[in-house]
This record gives sequence, structure tokens and C-alpha cells, in this order.
Amino acid sequence: MTTTTTSTDPLPDDFGHAFIRGVHESVGGAAEALGDLDRRAGDGDFGTNVRTALKLAAQNIETEQPATYRQWVTTMYMGWLGVGGTSGPLFGMFFRDLAKAADGAEGESARVRAADGAGSPSLAQFAGALAAGQATVQKYGEADVGDKTMIDALDPAVSALRSAVEAGSSPSEALAAAEKAAVDAARATAETTAKRGRASYVGEVAKGVIDPGAAAIALVIGAARAAADGGDVDTAWIR
Repeated sequence: MTTTTTSTDPLPDDFGHAFIRGVHESVGGAAEALGDLDRRAGDGDFGTNVRTALKLAAQNIETEQPATYRQWVTTMYMGWLGVGGTSGPLFGMFFRDLAKAADGAEGESARVRAADGAGSPSLAQFAGALAAGQATVQKYGEADVGDKTMIDALDPAVSALRSAVEAGSSPSEALAAAEKAAVDAARATAETTAKRGRASYVGEVAKGVIDPGAAAIALVIGAARAAADGGDVDTAWIR
């Protein structure tokens, strides 16, 4: 008998572990390419910031020995908060909101699980946390869609995931739709002119270059999808 997972059912128990492992592998593996994008359109420190954040996150994992979704994602948000510049706090606050995904659980058993930090969020809760992360980044980063920032990939990913949740799609299908939306939008930033961040200082020089923050967000969404379906994250498009 086939069991159908709904948007209100918890994601797999190891979703947090698999998700953060995927972020380490995909974003870390693309650090050089992300840094090259930033050198061509910004101040060139994003690749270094990525490596520093992931190194700190790995140290947090070794020290804290995370066991729950929230604990795993907390290692990542604390890692990013240890990075300076603009990207560190923004990615840190983004992951902090993702870490809270299971906190809005419905029902008595879900509230008990959320209270003791146990269990994975549902797809609907993860979508809500992703939207909360977008709102936080926009509040503090003061960026809108079209400004050539991480928001350009995050906004369509949130919309695609919410639509898939409403349509009753499976987690892997819904997250795949969000990943595609994020990748397509990140690639499209090559045709825009930056209005925020260091890239805004170079104007037309950044034309033709993908925004590294948008690319990183697309990889994060891809890591979530891979955590749901066991697949790999494509990074070859980042160049």
C-alpha cells in the first residue's frame, strides 16, 4: 500500500540533518564559483564568507551534536551570524527563521513535539518559515524583487512552494518546483542592474553576471529538495 504524504504531515525525521548536509555540500562546493561572481560584480568577499560560515557551522555541529531539525538548522544560522559584512547577518537571520519552521505546529501532539524541539516541520510549515525568512531579509536588507539580490531568487521560490502546497503536491514535487523557480530567477539576475549591495556601485559592469546571493539561495532551496527526495543539487549553472 502506498502512503501519501500531505503538506501537513511532518517531513522525514532526518530532514534537518539531510538539509544542512546538503547546504554544506552544494553551497560549499560552489564557494569558488560564487566568489568569482562576486569578484566580477561586487567586492569579491562572498566566497570567503561562505567558507567561513560553513566552517563555523561545522564546528557548531561537532560541539553541539544536533539531533533535531531545529538544532541542525541552528548550527547553520549561528555559523552565518559569525560572518561579517552584509551577507552574514542576512543569511543568518534567514536560517534562524527556517530553524523555527516546526514551532507553528497545529494540534496537541505537534505542540508537544515543537515544545521539546523534536520532529521535523511539515511542508506547509517549511513554506511558512521560508516566507518568514524572506520578510526578515527584506526588512533588514531593504531589498525588493528586481534589485539583484538574494530576494530575486527567494521570492519566486516562496510563491512556487506555497502554490504547490495549496495544490496538494508531495514534498519532493513542491520543493522541486521551488528550486526551479529559484534557479530560473537567479540566472535571470544576470540581465538586471543591481540596486542594492556592493554590485550597485559598479552599475552596468555587473550586467551579465548572476547575483551570488541569489545563486546561493537557489542552492539552499535545492538542498531542501534533495533532503526530501534523496537526489543531488546541480551547481553547474553557476558561472
